Amino acid sequence: MNIMSRMILPLMRRLEPETAHRVALDALQLGLGGVSCPGKDDPALSVRAMGLRFPNPIGMAAGFDKNALVVRPLARSGFGFVEAGTVTPRPQPGNPQPRLFRLTEDRGIINRMGFNNQGIDRFAVRLARLHRVSSPRRTPGAQVPVGANLGINKTGADPERDYPMLVGRVKHYADYIVINLSSPNTPGLRDLLEATRLKGILDAINTAHPERPPLLVKISPDIAHDDVPAVVEAAIAGGAQGLIVSNTTISRPAGLRSPYASETGGLSGRPLRALAQDMLTRVAQVAGGRVALVACGGIETGADIVDRVRAGADLVQIYTSYVYDGPGIIARLKAETLRALRAEGFETLADAKGTALK
Repeated sequence: MNIMSRMILPLMRRLEPETAHRVALDALQLGLGGVSCPGKDDPALSVRAMGLRFPNPIGMAAGFDKNALVVRPLARSGFGFVEAGTVTPRPQPGNPQPRLFRLTEDRGIINRMGFNNQGIDRFAVRLARLHRVSSPRRTPGAQVPVGANLGINKTGADPERDYPMLVGRVKHYADYIVINLSSPNTPGLRDLLEATRLKGILDAINTAHPERPPLLVKISPDIAHDDVPAVVEAAIAGGAQGLIVSNTTISRPAGLRSPYASETGGLSGRPLRALAQDMLTRVAQVAGGRVALVACGGIETGADIVDRVRAGADLVQIYTSYVYDGPGIIARLKAETLRALRAEGFETLADAKGTALK
C-alpha cells in the first residue's frame, strides 16, 4: 500500500469532500500516489482499442483531474489510461457550495459541481507540456493513453461552435477526445443527446477537424430505453469511435442509507452499478462491436471489470472507488481481474469480451 493510501487517506476522510479532493491533488503532485513499474502489467490485461494500446483496462474517469494537473502522477500510479477534464471554453466557478457529498454508508458520491474548471487555455497549455513531439500519440512520462474530456459553459454556450473549437485546442496533445453531453449539472446539456442534435454536433466537429484523435461520446445512464438505439446510431453515423457508458445518474435507487441521499446532483459509485451495467448491455447490443465501449459506474472489484468486459466493454473507468480506497485500489483491481478471468475460464480480457451477449 502506498503512502497516500496508508497515511493520507484516513485523514482526508475527516475533511469536507471538496477540501479532501484538493488535498488529494496536492498529494499526487508531491509524488505520494505511488509508482507502478512501466511495462509490468500482465499481458492478459492489455487492450487494443481505437488504434491505441492500453497496458491494462483501468482508467481514471473525467472529473477527478478537471484541469490536467496530475495526469502524469495518475499514469505513474498504475492506471492503464487517464482522462482529464471536463474542461469548458471559458473558466467557470461551478455551482454554489456545498456541492459534493459522500454517501459513505452506500459507497456513493453525489455531486453537483457544475463543470468548475480553469478553462481550455490553461488546460491546453498543461497538455502541451506533457506532449512529446516525437510520439504524437503518447504522453511522455505517462506511457499510457491520455484523454481530454470536453464540455460547454453554463452560459453563452453554442455547442456546434464550442465543441469543434475545444477539439481543435486539444487534438494535437490528446490520444483520444471525449465530448461530455451527459452531466446532469449543466442545464440543457443532456438535451444534446437527442439523436438529431448529437449528429449535428459530431458533423460540426468532423467538418472542422477531419483529422483528429479518436472521438468518444459520454452518455447518460438515464436515457430512456426506447431512445438508446437512436442515440447509439447517431453517434456512429457522426463518426464517433467510442462511447463511455455512463455518467452519473439523477435517479435514486431504493435502499440508500446516507443522510445525503436526497441531495440533488449526479449519483455515482456502488448505487449506480446495476443501472450502468444495464445501460452498457443495451448499448453493446445496439453497437454490435462497431465502436469501442468504455464502462463506468460502480466498478469496485476485478469481478466487476470482468462483468463489464463480458457485457461488451473494451475498457473501464473508476472514480468513486478510487476516492474511497485510494491509489492502492489499482494494484488490487489488476490482481482481482486476473483471478476473475481465470475463474471463468478465460486467459485474457480479449477472450472474455462480449461473451455475456452471445
